[in-house]
Amino acid sequence: MASAIDPICGMTVDPATALNANRDGELFYFCCDSCRQRFLADETNGSDVCCQEADQPGSRNAYICPMHPEVEQAEPGICPLCGMDLEWGGLPGEGDKQELADLRALYLRLFAALVVGAPVVVLAMGPMLIPSLRPFAATNVAHGIQLILTSLVVFGAGWPIWQRAYVSLVARSPNMFTLLAMGIGAAYFYSLTVISFPAQVPASLSRNGDPFLYFEAATMITMLVLLGQVLELKARRQTGSAIRELLTLTPATAIRIIDGEDVETAVEELQIGDRIRVRPGARIAVDGIVIEGRGCVDESMITGEPIPLDKEAGNQVVAGTVNQSGAFVMESQRVGKETMLSHIVDLVAAAQRSRAPVQQLADRVAAYFVPTVMVVAVLTFLAWIIWQPLQPAILYAMVNAIAVLIIACPCALGLATPMSIMVAVGRGAQCGVLVRNAESLQNLARVDTLVIDKTGTVTSGKPTITEVIPADGVDQLLLLQLAAAAESNSEHPLARAVTDRAKSDGAAMPFAANFQSLDGFGVIADVMGQTILVGSDAFFRQQGIDMGGESINQRLAKLQDRGATVVHVAGEDGWLGAMAVTDPVKTDAAEAMAQIRKLGIDIFMLSGDDPRVVGHVATQLGISEYHGRVTPQDKKRLIEEWASDGRVVAMAGDGINDAPALATATVGIAMGNGTDVAMQSADVTLVRGDLNGLTRAIQLGRATIRNIRQNLFFAFAYNALGIPLAAGVLYPLFQVLLNPMFAALAMSLSSVSVIANALRLRSTPLR
Repeated sequence: MASAIDPICGMTVDPATALNANRDGELFYFCCDSCRQRFLADETNGSDVCCQEADQPGSRNAYICPMHPEVEQAEPGICPLCGMDLEWGGLPGEGDKQELADLRALYLRLFAALVVGAPVVVLAMGPMLIPSLRPFAATNVAHGIQLILTSLVVFGAGWPIWQRAYVSLVARSPNMFTLLAMGIGAAYFYSLTVISFPAQVPASLSRNGDPFLYFEAATMITMLVLLGQVLELKARRQTGSAIRELLTLTPATAIRIIDGEDVETAVEELQIGDRIRVRPGARIAVDGIVIEGRGCVDESMITGEPIPLDKEAGNQVVAGTVNQSGAFVMESQRVGKETMLSHIVDLVAAAQRSRAPVQQLADRVAAYFVPTVMVVAVLTFLAWIIWQPLQPAILYAMVNAIAVLIIACPCALGLATPMSIMVAVGRGAQCGVLVRNAESLQNLARVDTLVIDKTGTVTSGKPTITEVIPADGVDQLLLLQLAAAAESNSEHPLARAVTDRAKSDGAAMPFAANFQSLDGFGVIADVMGQTILVGSDAFFRQQGIDMGGESINQRLAKLQDRGATVVHVAGEDGWLGAMAVTDPVKTDAAEAMAQIRKLGIDIFMLSGDDPRVVGHVATQLGISEYHGRVTPQDKKRLIEEWASDGRVVAMAGDGINDAPALATATVGIAMGNGTDVAMQSADVTLVRGDLNGLTRAIQLGRATIRNIRQNLFFAFAYNALGIPLAAGVLYPLFQVLLNPMFAALAMSLSSVSVIANALRLRSTPLR
C-alpha cells in the first residue's frame, strides 16, 4: 500500500510508519495518536467517521483548526498539519474559558522568557554599549550563565515550539514550527558546541579569543515568537466578536404572567404558550406574538435596520430585540434553541468554519512552502560558504540560513482566507445578511445579474382583496366562502389575502378535501360537495374554463393594467367569479433597485402573475426586462439559460415556488419573511426581508473578496520579499543583511497583520 487516508483528519499517511487500529477486520491508519484515540472512542465504522469529518467540519462539540477545519478532536490540542492551537468549534462564548486559559498560559511564558532572557541579551549585546562589561562577558562563567538561561527560555518558555515541531514530524507535515525549531536549534546547538569544545574553535570564529555565540539570538527569537503568538491569539479572538455580541442579546430572565401575577422567570424555564410581559426598555427573551398592548421595538441587532417598528396585537416579535417604549403582553411561540436568534448564531458559527474556493490557491502553495524554504536555507548556506563574501564564511552562512528559516511564515498564507471569512460572516449577521457558507460569500462578489420574484419580494407580501366580482347569480359571500376554503391549505400570500377577506366579511370556512397546489397556477380542492378551482387566468384558460363575458374581461384587464392581480374561482358549473388583489410595492424597492444597478448588476423580474401586472410593477422599479406567467420550472430554465451565457446569476425569492430557482442560481437569496422551504434552498437569507439587504449582501461579498485578495497579496509578497532578503540577495549591492532576530519579529507580526486586515471588515460600511 503506497499511502492511506487518516479517517479522522483526512491526511495522507504512510502505512509503513503511521499509527494504526483494527476495526471489523479492516486496518485504519492515523497521522497521530490523537486521531487514533478519537477513532477508537467512536462507535461508528471507519468509513462513516471519514464521511462525517469530510462533510461536517467543525462540529459543535469539537476543537478544530482555524486553517484546516477538517482537523478536529474532542479535546484542546495541536493541529498536526500547521501546528496551531485548535479552537473551539462551537459558539465562541462556550469556548471562552479554554481560550482565556490558553492566553494566560502564553502571557506567563512570554513574561518568563523576558525575565529569564534579559540577562542573556545584556551579556551578549552589553559590551558593545558598555566596554567595561567585555572582560566578564568573555569568561566561561558568563558563557555558562548564557547557556543555562537560554536553555530555560528555549526549552522552558519556548517548549510549545518544540512540541509543535515534533507533532509536525510525526504527522509528516512540516510547518512554520518545524522551521522555527530548526532555526532556534541551529543557533542554540552551534553556541553549545562552541563553548563545549573551546579548543577546537578556529580563530576565525572568535574575536580576541572570545568565540561568536548566538545564545541571545535563540533567546530573542523565542521571545518574539511567543509575543507573536500572544498577539495572534488576541486578534483571532476578535474575529468571533460578532457571535459573542449576538449571544449577549438574550436576557437572563423574563416576566411571565402566572394566574394574573407577574413572576420573574429564568429564560431557560420558559415554555411555548407562556404569556410574557414586556416592559419599556426590556429585551425580548423569546420569539412570539403580541396579544395585548403595543410597543416600539428596535430590531437593529437582528435585522440591521436602525428604525424601530411599532408592534401591536397580532405582530411578531423576536428574541434579542429591545422594546424602546410602550408595554405589551406576548405569547411565546419559539423558545431556547428554536428562536430566530439561536438559528442565526448556529448558522453564523457554521458559515465561519466553511472554506472558500479561493483558499485552494493558498493550500496548493502551502503544500510546497516549507520544503521549499528548507531547500532555500540549504542553498543560502552553501552560497555563503562557496562565494565567501564575508569572513568567517561559515558563521555568516549559518546566520543567513537561520534568518531564512525564521522569516518564512506559511501561517500568513493559511490564515489569509479563513480570518476574512470569519469576520465577514459575523459582519453580515449584524446587518441582517445570513450567509450559508464561505463559497456563497465568494459567489456574491461575482454576481452580475439579479433575478427577482415579484410577490413578497419587491411587493409587501401582504396583498389585500380590493374588489370582488361574482358571476351573475352567484352570491359574493358564497364566492369568498368557497375560494377561502380551497385556499386554506396554501402558503401563498394571495391565498392569505382570500382567507383574510372571507373572515373579515363573516364568511364561514367549510372543510376542504383533496387539496392540490399547482405551483404557479393555483389550487384545486373539494369543498361542499364540488371541486373548486382557484387560480390565474392562464390556469383557467388551460382548463378550458370561460371567464365571464367581454364586459367582465375588459373590467378585469383595466384592474390588471393598474397593477392588481386577478384571481378566478370556478366550480363544477363553471366560472363563479373573480377577485382583484392588490399587493403594494415595498417602500424601499425603487431605491434598492437603483442602488443595485449602480453596482453594475442587471435586474430581471420573473413572476407567475399576469404580464400586465408584472409590467406595472417593473415600470415602477425601473426594471426593463420582466416575464409574467412564469412557472417554477420556467424560472429554473431561464436562470440556466442566463448562466450558460456566462452570467453569474443571483435569484431573490420568498416562496415555495421559488425554491427550484433559488437552488439553480449561483447565489440563491431568500427573503427572511418568506417560507422555510425557500430559506433552506438559499445560500443567503435576508433576515428582515427588505430589498436594501440585497445591496448589503453584494457589497459584503465584494468587500470580503477584496479583503482576502489583500491578505493573500500581503502573505505572498511578505514571503517573496522576506526570504530573499534573509538569504542576503541585497548584500552584493547594498551590503545589507537581515539579523535573525529581526526576521523573527517580522515573522511574528506577519500573521497578526493578516488578521488585523481581516478585522477591518467589521467596520466596512454596508448600505
